[in-house]
Amino acid sequence: MATPTSLFKLERISKNYGSPDGGKAVSVLHEISLEVAQGESLAIIGPSGSGKSTLLQIIGTLDHPTSGEVFLDGKNLGELDDKQLAAVRNQQIGFVFQSHYLLPQCTVLENVLVPTLASKDKSLVKSAGERAERLLKRVGLAERTTHRPGQLSGGERQRVAVVRALINKPQLLLADEPTGSLDHASAEQLGELLVELNREENVTLIVVTHSRELAKRMNGVMELRDGKLQ
Repeated sequence: MATPTSLFKLERISKNYGSPDGGKAVSVLHEISLEVAQGESLAIIGPSGSGKSTLLQIIGTLDHPTSGEVFLDGKNLGELDDKQLAAVRNQQIGFVFQSHYLLPQCTVLENVLVPTLASKDKSLVKSAGERAERLLKRVGLAERTTHRPGQLSGGERQRVAVVRALINKPQLLLADEPTGSLDHASAEQLGELLVELNREENVTLIVVTHSRELAKRMNGVMELRDGKLQ
């Protein structure tokens, strides 16, 4: 069981994929154990194809390990059914990807509020609009609330995606190559913003990245190589 001070814990996580030709299974992750405390930030780096995104998806319950256990806030996620896991993803985990995945037909404010539509926390839903506007102002987008994604720069769209990920007050924020599609200046700004929000929101931040500059901003850095964290 995860200790009271840890937000999430991985115990001997392995992930194998079957061979397309029916041969020997391919091992992507091999008995990975990891524990991160509430409010901490961690970067996971490694060469392309090393399994970084797979590991992040397992942490975020978007994928299942072949073996091992995942704990979030003391709860064994492997014991939950699909409906319960969906609730965990909506209420306790926020996701930021390399692509922003904003709805083109919706305004910035509407995009941010999408995750609240599935929330069962009535007090959170009631205050969501005010929180969305506060966060958008915090990230410098107060004047963009009625704009649509096509009217924003790449950096602005990613900032909207970050706010959307935080709208339900998650305990855990997972970012998969969040600066990968941005120019250097925008990447610098987003990296700084993620670190500041990690502190201000007391949200645990896990970032998968190729950027050494972004990784250095985190409290800790681990490298995934040959299926193991080093």
